[in-house]
Amino acid sequence: MKSSAILANTARGELIDEQALFDALVNGGIAGAGLDVFEEEPPPENHFLLGLDNVICSPHVAGQTAEALVRTSLASAANVLRVFRGEVPDVLVNPEVLDNSSRISWNPRTIELQQT
Repeated sequence: MKSSAILANTARGELIDEQALFDALVNGGIAGAGLDVFEEEPPPENHFLLGLDNVICSPHVAGQTAEALVRTSLASAANVLRVFRGEVPDVLVNPEVLDNSSRISWNPRTIELQQT
C-alpha cells in the first residue's frame, strides 16, 4: 500500500493483522485506518489501535437495519413458539443440550407433567 493509503475494514476483524496495522500506522507505512471490526469484539478499552490519532473506529453494527431487526424478531418468536409446541427450534446454538439426560426435558409439556 502507498504511504498515503487509508485502510478500511468493515468485514471481519480477523482479516487484518492488528499488530502489523499498528506498526504501519505508527511508522508511516500507511496514513490511516477506519475500523468497524476487530479481532476481538468488542475490543478492550485499552486496545493499542484505539489510542492512535490516525485511526477512526465505529461500533460494529452490520445488519442492524430496520428490516433485519424485524426478521430477527420474527425468527426468535417463531422459535419460542416451536419450543412451546414441543418441537426443536430451527436455530439452536448448542444442540447437544437436547441429548443431555441430566437436565429436565426442554419440552414444556414434559416439564408440566413432571411438576404435577
